[in-house]
Amino acid sequence: MKSILILNGPNLNFLGKRDPAHYGSLTLDEINGRLTDLAKQLDVELRFAQSNKEGALIDLLQEATGWADGVVFNPGGYSHTSIALRDAVESIGLPVIEVHLSNIYAREEFRHTSMVSPVCAGTIAGLGWRSYTTALTALKGILDDQP
Repeated sequence: MKSILILNGPNLNFLGKRDPAHYGSLTLDEINGRLTDLAKQLDVELRFAQSNKEGALIDLLQEATGWADGVVFNPGGYSHTSIALRDAVESIGLPVIEVHLSNIYAREEFRHTSMVSPVCAGTIAGLGWRSYTTALTALKGILDDQP
């Protein structure tokens, strides 16, 4: 069975309260519940983590090399600013799919560039909570294709 880290960055612990027009009304726990249901269908094991701290996210990515086969990662606002997270994603040697709830290309111009995207296996944005389920399904496919 494949193991996948679902990693969420800053402010995602406020989902359901923060700007529902952009991020939807589901809480992070509710999204994680939907992912848990999907994981059973996909026959994958999930671990969930969220931090508002850049260094903690880097630590979690590095620790994942000891147990995970891949990562679904929503870096939140750090997507647009963090070279350190980019370097961590690049260095871990695991397939990572970047996720955003909102369509970052339909928002403020500073959100149009992600530092993390170029070193990810893919990026899914703008599908709300379905961005996560789409990313998990795609990552499972990528892992199944590996020798």
